[in-house]
Amino acid sequence: MTSTSLHYEPLTVVSERIRRREVSPVEVTGAMLDRIGELDSRYHSYATVLADRAMDRAKTAEAEIAKGIWRGPLHGVPLALKDLCYTTFSPSAGGTTMHREFTPPYNATVVDRLEQAGAVTLGKLKMTEGAYTSHHPDDQAPLNPWNTGYWVGSSSTGSGVATAAGLCYGSLGSDTGGSIRFPSATCGLTGIKPTWGRVSRHGVFPLADSLDHVGPMARTAADAAALLGAIAGADPNDPTALQDPVPDYLANLGTGIRGLTIGIDRSYANDGIDGEVVAALNEAERVLVSLGAKIRDVRIPPFEKLVSLWIPMCSVETAIAHNHTYPARASEYGPDLKALIDQGRSLTGIEVGEINHERLKFSGGLAAVFQEIDLLLIPTMPMTVPSLARMSEYGEDPSVLNGILRFTAPFDFTGSPTITLPNGIDHGGMPLSMQLVGRHVSEDLLVRAGHAYQSVTDWHTRRPPDLA
Repeated sequence: MTSTSLHYEPLTVVSERIRRREVSPVEVTGAMLDRIGELDSRYHSYATVLADRAMDRAKTAEAEIAKGIWRGPLHGVPLALKDLCYTTFSPSAGGTTMHREFTPPYNATVVDRLEQAGAVTLGKLKMTEGAYTSHHPDDQAPLNPWNTGYWVGSSSTGSGVATAAGLCYGSLGSDTGGSIRFPSATCGLTGIKPTWGRVSRHGVFPLADSLDHVGPMARTAADAAALLGAIAGADPNDPTALQDPVPDYLANLGTGIRGLTIGIDRSYANDGIDGEVVAALNEAERVLVSLGAKIRDVRIPPFEKLVSLWIPMCSVETAIAHNHTYPARASEYGPDLKALIDQGRSLTGIEVGEINHERLKFSGGLAAVFQEIDLLLIPTMPMTVPSLARMSEYGEDPSVLNGILRFTAPFDFTGSPTITLPNGIDHGGMPLSMQLVGRHVSEDLLVRAGHAYQSVTDWHTRRPPDLA
C-alpha cells in the first residue's frame, strides 16, 4: 500500500528535488492540478481551485530558483488552505453560505507567510460550517478517500481529504476541539496543533478565539515541521501571538529521543477505549522504548467535567464571533451552528466563570505533570474511525460528542501543543492514530519524536487502497 508516485512523495522530498532542479514547480503544480481534476469530483475536498493563479505562482518560483534564489523548503511546493483563511485572491466562506462571495481586503498572516516562503497555493479547502461539527445542509461534505462510507472528522475535512488523497503536499487546518487531529486521524495523516498563540490567528475566521489553533496537516512529521516553521511566530496584527523565537524545526529532526521521558496515564488512555486503539498505542509505546525513551506512569488531572464544558465554552465564544450576523441572518445558518450560538447567547456569567475556573485547575494540574515528563502519549480518538451511518445515529448527542472529545478538548483548553501520528490500521482497513502532547512551545521536541517514530515504522506511508 505504499506509493512513490510524485503526488505522494513527501513535501520535503519534493522540495529537495525542486531545489536541485530535478523537477520544476510548473511540472509539479501541473501534475497536482491534473490529479485534482481527475479525483476531486469524487472526494469534494476543494471549495475553490485556483488553477491559473497556481500556475503563475509556479512559474515565478521556477524563474527564481533558476536565478539561484531559494526561499526555503516550501519554495515551489503546491499546498492548500482551509477556507477560513482570509485571501484577497479568492472568496473566504468559512464553510458558510452567507460568505460565499466574501473576498477579504487582506490575507491572513499565515497565507502571507506561506506565499513569502514561495509556496504555490492550489486553492481553498472545504470545512464544516463556521468550523463547528457539521457541514451546512447546502454544502457537499468531503468524503474520506480511505472509504467514502466513513467519517472524515471535523472541521478541517477538506484539508484531511486533499492531503490524504494526494491532492496537495500539505495543508492548513484549525483546531478548537480536535479539528486538526480528527481529520488527521481518520485520513492517516500527521497533524500539529501548535501551542495556542504559536501561530497567528489574524485573518482567520474564529470559532472560539481562546480555543482556536491554526496548524499544519501533512503526511510526515518532517513535512508538518516545514509548514510550521513558515507560519509560526509573533505577529503585530495578533496581540495574542507568542513572542518566543521560532526555531528551525528541521535542523535537529534526526537527533532522536534517547533519554526522553514519556508519560502514560493508563487509566485515561485505556479505560473504556476500543481494544484496537489500545493495542496500537501499546505497540507504539514499545517502539518508543526501543528508540531510547523512558516510560513513566502518570496521572493527569480529572478531565471529565472539563470535557463536558467544552460545548458551553465554545458556544459563548462562537456567539461573540457571530454577533454581527446572528440573529440578523439566522435563517442562513445550518441547524447545528445555529443551536450552538443560541446556547452561547443563553449562558450566564456565573456559568462562564465556572468553566474558566475548571479550565485553570486542569491547566495547572497538567503543568505539574509536565514537571516529571517530556511528552505525554495518548490516543487521538477513543474508537476506531466510525462509519457515516454510525455518526448519523449519534447525531449531536452531547454525551457522544463529549466521548469523542476525551483526548482532544482538554489540550485546546490548556493550549498545549500536540502531534498526531498514524500508528496502525484497524480490522476494517481504516487508519489508527495517536498523539504526543508537550509542554507549551515544545513543537521542536514533538516533531523530533514524531520523526523518530516514523523513521522505524511505515504507518505514515500507507495510502488509501483505491489510490495506492
